[in-house]
Amino acid sequence: MKQITITANDSNRRADQFLRREMPALPQGLLYRALRLGKIKLGGKKIKPDTRLQSGDILSVYLEDEFFAKTAAPLDFLRAPRNLDVLYEDENILLLDKPSGLLCHADDKEFADTLIARVQRYLYDKGEFAIEGEGTFVPALANRIDRNTSGIVIAAKNAEALRALNEKIKMREVEKRYLCLVCGTPPRIFFCDNFLQKDSRANMVRVFDEPSAGRKSARTEFHTLESRSGYSLLEARLITGRTHQIRAQLAYACYPLVGDGKYGNFMRSGKSLLSGYKKQFLCAYRLQFSFKSDTGILAYLNGRAFTVGEPWFAVAFHAGEFD
Repeated sequence: MKQITITANDSNRRADQFLRREMPALPQGLLYRALRLGKIKLGGKKIKPDTRLQSGDILSVYLEDEFFAKTAAPLDFLRAPRNLDVLYEDENILLLDKPSGLLCHADDKEFADTLIARVQRYLYDKGEFAIEGEGTFVPALANRIDRNTSGIVIAAKNAEALRALNEKIKMREVEKRYLCLVCGTPPRIFFCDNFLQKDSRANMVRVFDEPSAGRKSARTEFHTLESRSGYSLLEARLITGRTHQIRAQLAYACYPLVGDGKYGNFMRSGKSLLSGYKKQFLCAYRLQFSFKSDTGILAYLNGRAFTVGEPWFAVAFHAGEFD
């Protein structure tokens, strides 16, 4: 018999999900059979697969030791560079200034060098992320931005912080603002209020004026900060947070982001105003925590705002390099 104490990182996790990760050598069929036969108990009583475990719970497992054998996981994140621009850090979160060109998560072409891999290496080097003894939690990103977009991304150091961040982002209590350079001269203040539908095959979204099945509402507020020589510097405030929202909506409004090769050629007008640049001029430059309800261990962040320095394209625009 082996006893397993549930840590805070696994609090509120389903019993079957926890056990599958704790005992990877145990076939799934045998796991559910063991639960039915009472070979896995909590407080001396049988539990169901969907029982929610709490911090401090002790599971008694009456199974052979062989099922607890774990294969050592390769530390793939150690292949990532140590380059990481940390904007803010405390015991629960990291705020990172992601450079343009870096993926947030691995894809089928890039696995080793991603923002999350750099975060994990950074915390591993500091002794804050140990493969053994961390339960099932691995430091994770609470939000993401496109590969060729720069700016602020939030990383959680523990499960409680990640749950709180996910909830607050879902409730729109984390405000994100972007700076972008576009083609054209938009109104001083304007809203894009449309519906977006994912096209997974093309890895992009389509914009529509009317709702329909599979379409999600998308709303963004834009402020034109300065216009000159056919270009404009805008601030965008996300009201919803959809995939490629700013890029697709601006192109649909005929104010495409400079350098956006994906959406600049799909404007409603059918015309392209792209200027030959290889990355979109878009930066998630400001983030504010505006909590309206209890936030647990992250309550101390309420009301705080963080910004990155003025992005390079804004500096170049103010210097007249696009005139």
